[in-house]
Amino acid sequence: MNPDILNIDVQNFITNNLNTESSKLIFKGSPFSNVSIQEIAEQVVSKNKCRTKLPTWYNTANIYYPNKLNIEQTSSEITAAYKASLVSGNTLIDLTGGFGVDCLSFSHKFKQTVHCEINSRLSKIVHHNLKQLKIKNIRTISEDGTSTLEKSSEKFDWIYIDPSRRNDIKGKVFQLKDCLPNVADNLEIIFKRTNNILIKTSPILDLTLAINELRFVKKVHVVAVNNEVKELLFVLEKNNQLEITIETINFTKNKEHLFSFIYNQDITGTYSLPKRYLYQPNSAILKSGGFQEVSFQLGIPKLHKHSHLYTSDTIQKFPGRKFEIINCIPFDKKQLKKITPNKKANITTRNFPQSVEQIRRKTGIKDGGTQYLFFTRDHNEKLIILNCKKI
Repeated sequence: MNPDILNIDVQNFITNNLNTESSKLIFKGSPFSNVSIQEIAEQVVSKNKCRTKLPTWYNTANIYYPNKLNIEQTSSEITAAYKASLVSGNTLIDLTGGFGVDCLSFSHKFKQTVHCEINSRLSKIVHHNLKQLKIKNIRTISEDGTSTLEKSSEKFDWIYIDPSRRNDIKGKVFQLKDCLPNVADNLEIIFKRTNNILIKTSPILDLTLAINELRFVKKVHVVAVNNEVKELLFVLEKNNQLEITIETINFTKNKEHLFSFIYNQDITGTYSLPKRYLYQPNSAILKSGGFQEVSFQLGIPKLHKHSHLYTSDTIQKFPGRKFEIINCIPFDKKQLKKITPNKKANITTRNFPQSVEQIRRKTGIKDGGTQYLFFTRDHNEKLIILNCKKI
């Protein structure tokens, strides 16, 4: 951490060059003898990445930014606030603090929060930034969080862990056993210091595998922003053996779409041929695997067990996209030409033998426009095309 970056002239130079391309900025060279152009470029790139992801940091003066990888790996303010809504108490320790975004949100719910970060440079950056943000109830420790926990005699209301998904040998990893720290192998140590654990994992982690590994899962939260799953959250309670609740949330510009169900319940949905309206669940529900539960709870039949598309005669509230079906035709290239005269449509495949790319290549239909084509199959196993308009 170079303290000269915080000089007012350097900060003004960074602000004035936020819209300058990195290559052009580096070509200019640094006007400051004690700050390299590479250091300036790093600040510019990282600050730009915070513009919409971390507006509190972006809009606060004298924030020191780490490299862009640290910014890419951190939670957004939206997802950090959601995590904080799940916990409360007097004390929380974050074993893998990173840039401190989650810790800042947690600090609003706890009297005292501890931020552990093994990277000493990043820990110093967080310590500095917390002063600029006027946060006084977060203690920073530049140490491996698991080591801190082993040495501590303190009992915490909550322990938060965001295991690193990068491994020096394996590169980027997605299984809990390959992450650092290995939470599943350290549960006994962690539960000596708390009764409640919150774990953030990769959005592509297998839910069933993780639940089995973690053993004491009480709830799983599938969090999406603008229909993109950002993270999976596992809430563990010491010795919990009760049923597990799966909660999904999709944050959009105007609202939050929520859906929850009990994990591993024996639920049977209903099936129907296409009716007037078609429904496509949001990505959080698709990740959760609660396909039958959607049909059961909302009373809307599915087209097919494996298609994960739903239909009804009257418009219904639904946690996802809604369409009006203009017509339904058997899968046939000649028929397809008749309903796409402009050779332009949005194509989705569900439980269909061909990919979107294969269909576009064979038909010449380009992406875009207001027409939506769903290539799928009905519960009689017939391949069909649903020609729709978005509601």
